[in-house]
Amino acid sequence: MGLYFSRELESGATISVWEITETEEELMNLSSVPHDELEDLLITKSSARRKERLAVRALLNELFDGKVYLGHHDNGRPFLQNSLIEISISHTGRYVCVLTHPDDSVGVDIESLERNFSAVEKKALSPEEIENLSESKRNLHLAIHWSVKEAVYKRMSLTEVDFARQINVKKFSPREEGEIDVEFIHKDGTVEEFEVKYEIFENHILAWIVG
Repeated sequence: MGLYFSRELESGATISVWEITETEEELMNLSSVPHDELEDLLITKSSARRKERLAVRALLNELFDGKVYLGHHDNGRPFLQNSLIEISISHTGRYVCVLTHPDDSVGVDIESLERNFSAVEKKALSPEEIENLSESKRNLHLAIHWSVKEAVYKRMSLTEVDFARQINVKKFSPREEGEIDVEFIHKDGTVEEFEVKYEIFENHILAWIVG
């Protein structure tokens, strides 16, 4: 399939999704992996993980005219070594997603709704968030909470974040798409407020934050 969609957002960010239907060999031919990334790729034992990484590289090649070099900070946050453009990356077995912005910090997450999200409840939700869960759409509601929190976590680029205590998702009703107010509570008590957008497509949820 290759590029599933790419669109510019009102914020000036670009969000792009690649559907992985190619073989590993086909992705290798599409990706033009730089030498330093290739060495790291070849020691990756999981074929599925190699395909995800190759699909990310193929998507980057689709989005940028020249070759870009991908690096990672110590906390795992990706960055472009030869560009000041901000970037966030997420992947599932079927899709990879890249969110970019010329200046602002970004965070993106994509999840398959075929997954059981019951473990998320105790792991990542506050008592208030658990109380607000929909009984009829519980797994979907949990999935949206998790994806939204993951997007905020990636945008913040911090380590040792307590999802239940530090990322506060305001009450919302699960829909096909929407905007959710979120608070990030720093360990010193200061609070940052964000608006996270999400949409559901092909039984997957995509959540993103810009700024």
